Amino acid sequence: MNYPAAPMVAEHNANLLLNALPPEDLARMLPALDQVQVEVGAVLCEPGDPIRQIYFPHDCLVSMMAVAEVRMTLEVGLVGREGMIGATVALGHDTTQVRAVVQRAGSASRIDADLFRAEFARSPALQRVLYRYTDSLLGQAIQIAVCSRYHVLEARLARSLLVTRDRLQSDRFHLTHEFLAHALGVRRVGVTKAASALQQQGLINYSRGNIEILDPEGLAQAACTCYEIVREAGAGAGVSASAPLFV
Repeated sequence: MNYPAAPMVAEHNANLLLNALPPEDLARMLPALDQVQVEVGAVLCEPGDPIRQIYFPHDCLVSMMAVAEVRMTLEVGLVGREGMIGATVALGHDTTQVRAVVQRAGSASRIDADLFRAEFARSPALQRVLYRYTDSLLGQAIQIAVCSRYHVLEARLARSLLVTRDRLQSDRFHLTHEFLAHALGVRRVGVTKAASALQQQGLINYSRGNIEILDPEGLAQAACTCYEIVREAGAGAGVSASAPLFV
């Protein structure tokens, strides 16, 4: 989906992947980068779509949804300023594998996918950054899949809220029951009950989609151990472009 270029909202290096590149590598990309504004609920891509544009979030947040039979969804990743949408181009993919839905409005850097592929082919630094990042995405997706199969909804919701908090660096954010139901692959009534349980424990305040995390440590105890694993996998994405490809 195409979006008009937005006014100057943030510098391109507000995105940590772009910021990790050597100045000369980023300078080559700058003429091809646009700054855009994306709105809540906007779908940046659907499974099977050709990868035509790459997005590097600044202050927006994008949910990566696996889709089955059109209506059945499960969030397998959450991308903020530490990441990008379209990372599978690093693996040679030409089509998207997930639905990318904007969870929080904000700005992003955008580049034509063909131009990005050309820069990726010539830049060892960009290759290092992307290989590390795609590895971290895979690790997160695997753990979320395990979590969704074996852990109770209350713990999964706690994990999801904590990951959102980490990405946004804020204890306050907006998430509707409907969005959380799609992300967790459950019915809205299940989200309502799980959120109510967390609220009764004094861990969160949740009213009309407005969430405030009152006790991060307590919420972490309520979450399953998958939260720590997903957090550590996400932390592995923000590496220096001079780091070795594999350790």
